[in-house]
Amino acid sequence: MSDSSVAVFRAPQPRIRQVPVDQPWQWLSAGWRDLLAMPSVSATYGAIAVVTGWIAVALLLWVDLPYLVLPLSAGFFFLGPFMAVGLYDASRRRQAALPIDLEATLFAWRRNPDQILLMGLLLLLFHLAWMRVAQLLFALFEWQAIPSWDRFADLAWFSSRSLPFLALGVGVGAVMAGTAFMIGAFSMPYLLDRRSSNLFEAIATSVAAVRLNLRPMLLWAGLIVLLVVLAMVPGLLGLVVVLPVVGHATWHAYRDIVHFDGVEPDR
Repeated sequence: MSDSSVAVFRAPQPRIRQVPVDQPWQWLSAGWRDLLAMPSVSATYGAIAVVTGWIAVALLLWVDLPYLVLPLSAGFFFLGPFMAVGLYDASRRRQAALPIDLEATLFAWRRNPDQILLMGLLLLLFHLAWMRVAQLLFALFEWQAIPSWDRFADLAWFSSRSLPFLALGVGVGAVMAGTAFMIGAFSMPYLLDRRSSNLFEAIATSVAAVRLNLRPMLLWAGLIVLLVVLAMVPGLLGLVVVLPVVGHATWHAYRDIVHFDGVEPDR
């Protein structure tokens, strides 16, 4: 077979674009506009995240494991890309002038089901690994028998014992979260956008995009952490707004950085 024949069957390769360091503010602005353009669809995803968080926290308190509430909340950082697949699809549909409704976005994963579910499983494994590490840290510092959430908060923030615990926990968590961010920053939007793509292509593209735009992506990661933490303060209620804005903004970040020259987007 000639080289020209091989080229016909070669999948289009993405071109990674470099963006200014302050570009994440533009992504947030675009995400906010998407929220205002489709508030009912967007807020539904935020409400689902809030209710899911309440149920998870209630279960941990019911089984007397209050110390796991804090590491469990990190699940929004690890699993957020999978939770936001429908939000990516809503933004994709709005950009392409396609009809937007809740049912269509809820089943957006069907565009590339095997690969999207595999990516979700990988992110879940990251979260489970973090939960296991957290349990080991609590056992190491003998904090696993703390009887209540109030008592845990007092020890975590106002005890001299908390300094090495927090330093080690934040350090390990930062390494795991940073790795998950690199492979997951654009993997889900890529798999949703390119219906014939696979997990390895998506991860390679995400890592390349983060590496080539390290400074703006560090700002983007910092903004996500700040917004999600602030959203959790009022009993997770802030996630009703923050999750949709960040989800929509992530789609715009993907389209801003990852390009397929001369190739029409999959519809």
